[in-house]
Amino acid sequence: MKKILIVEDQEEIRELIRVTLEFDDYEIEESPNGDEGLRKAGSFRPDLILLDVMMPGGLNGLQVCQRVKSDPGLKRTKVILLTARGQDSDRQAGLKAGADEYLIKPFSPLELMKVIGKVIR
Repeated sequence: MKKILIVEDQEEIRELIRVTLEFDDYEIEESPNGDEGLRKAGSFRPDLILLDVMMPGGLNGLQVCQRVKSDPGLKRTKVILLTARGQDSDRQAGLKAGADEYLIKPFSPLELMKVIGKVIR
């Protein structure tokens, strides 16, 4: 069973993603911010992190992505950045941080599942 960590500060979006993922066979953990998300990634060891870019407080999504990708214990973890920022420069910053994919909000559940399938299957 693949493990997915959802790191998203908006509870409604986390819930929508979780409900979408429950149609497949995934073990799911959630986190409302970057700092907690990074800690959970270290203990949960997800196959994939769905990571919001803009979050209040501590670490933002780009910083979490960089730290995940530089951690030898998490180097096989895939990261899909979720963001409302769709400029080419935003996408380039995400890819530079190590993201495997970049999904622009709002996205449909079908689009999310398609991108997840491409990244972890």
